[in-house]
Amino acid sequence: MKAAGQDNVLNLLRCAWAGSQKYGALVWSGDIDSSFRSLRNQLAAGLNMGLAGMPWWTTDIGGFHGGNIYSEEFRELLVRWFQFGAFCPVFRLHGFREPLKEPLGMTGGGRVASGADNEVWSYGEEVYEICKKYMEIRERIRPYVKSLMQEAHEKGTPVMRPLFYDFPEDEQAWEIEDEYMLGSDILVCPILYDNMRERDVYLPAGRWRNINDNEIYEGGRTLTCSAPIDAIPVFVREGTLEML
Repeated sequence: MKAAGQDNVLNLLRCAWAGSQKYGALVWSGDIDSSFRSLRNQLAAGLNMGLAGMPWWTTDIGGFHGGNIYSEEFRELLVRWFQFGAFCPVFRLHGFREPLKEPLGMTGGGRVASGADNEVWSYGEEVYEICKKYMEIRERIRPYVKSLMQEAHEKGTPVMRPLFYDFPEDEQAWEIEDEYMLGSDILVCPILYDNMRERDVYLPAGRWRNINDNEIYEGGRTLTCSAPIDAIPVFVREGTLEML
C-alpha cells in the first residue's frame, strides 16, 4: 500500500497478533453474539488489546449474531452497547440483524437472505434519539480522540485502558474491571447488564465532573450513579473537555 503511494495505512482486520500494529492493523473482535454477556467480554477484550500494544480496536455495536430489531430486549442491548461504543477507540455500528429479508434473486449472491435494517433510525424513535445523542458526544470529542490516536502512534499509549494505567499507586484501581479510562481525562462506566438503571462508580483521586449533571465530585471514593436508559455514567477531570 505504501508502494502504491498511500500514507497513514490503516486496515480493518478480524485477526492480528502482537506487533501487527506496525502494519496499520485496526482490529475488530469478530462475529460475536448479541447479548449482555458478549458486551461484557468486549470491555475486557478492548482493554487487553490496548495493553498488548494495539490501540486501534473496535467491536460490532449490538453484536453480530442474534439481534432482532423489533425486540425490546435487543433494543436495550443495542443502546447500552452504542453508549459504550461512543467511548471506544473506533465507534462502529455493524451486525447481521433479524428478521432476515427475502433473497433478492435466484442466482449467485442474490440467493442469500439479507439481514434486517441496521441504521440508527431502524429501532424506533426512542433508540434513535439516544443514538443521536451519543453520536453528537462522539463528534464533540473528535479532537480529543484524534490527540489520543496521535499519542498512540508516537508512544504506543493505549487509547482505552484500565484505571491502574493512570493511577498505578491506587490499590483499588487495580481491582476495578467494569470501568475504564479513554485517554487520561475521561472515565467511562458502561452499563453491562440488562435492566440496570444505576451502578456503583469508583472515582480515583482528583476532582471529577459528571457529564450528565455537571456536578463535581471528589475522587478517592465509590458512589452510586443513576443510569437511565438514555445515559451511562461518564466523568471528566475537572477543568478538561468543556465541550462535554
